[in-house]
Amino acid sequence: MTIPIDLRNHLDRLKLQGPSRTVVAIAGAPASGKTTLARELAESIPNTAFLSMDGYHLDNPLLQEKNLLDKKGSPETFDLDGFSALIARLKEPRDIYCPIFDRQTERTINSAHLISKTINMVIVEGNYLLLNEPSWVDLRDHWDYSVFLEVDIEIIKQRLLERWLSFGYSRDEALKKAMMNDLPNAKRILENRLNADLVLTSQR
Repeated sequence: MTIPIDLRNHLDRLKLQGPSRTVVAIAGAPASGKTTLARELAESIPNTAFLSMDGYHLDNPLLQEKNLLDKKGSPETFDLDGFSALIARLKEPRDIYCPIFDRQTERTINSAHLISKTINMVIVEGNYLLLNEPSWVDLRDHWDYSVFLEVDIEIIKQRLLERWLSFGYSRDEALKKAMMNDLPNAKRILENRLNADLVLTSQR
């Protein structure tokens, strides 16, 4: 993904406005390109870290107990309280250890990612960072700047199919995974989102 020059320049200026860490939210539906954009921003802006909310997926055995395994990736399958506590700590000038999500094993690995105390900007990416629903809506108080990636639902569907096919699923399996969970989540995000400081629209 090509980083819009205006966005890059704005974030560079934003870093200079205060002594505490700047926290930027990159939100969007599954397969909208938010992870790619967030990583590229973190890599291109000096002294900036990347953070994904995927590290707060509930583990599969817990989801099975809650009868939510087939809904994995929906808002109800995340540890929102834990994620919110981490985001609140980002403003503190200290080392912060964060969990990551391993897609190969479908497991969360605790304390696997370090945001050093020397970092002065964190780019956070996640599907639900701008979700206008109870409890999730409170996350907005932590963002110094927010970006939403707006992508047509048919484009999202095609990208999701390609994603699951790349993981070795058959076309029928990939279509089932996209239609039963990913696309409903995408529609929920697109229909219930807060206003972002910047909306980026993709046509392909």
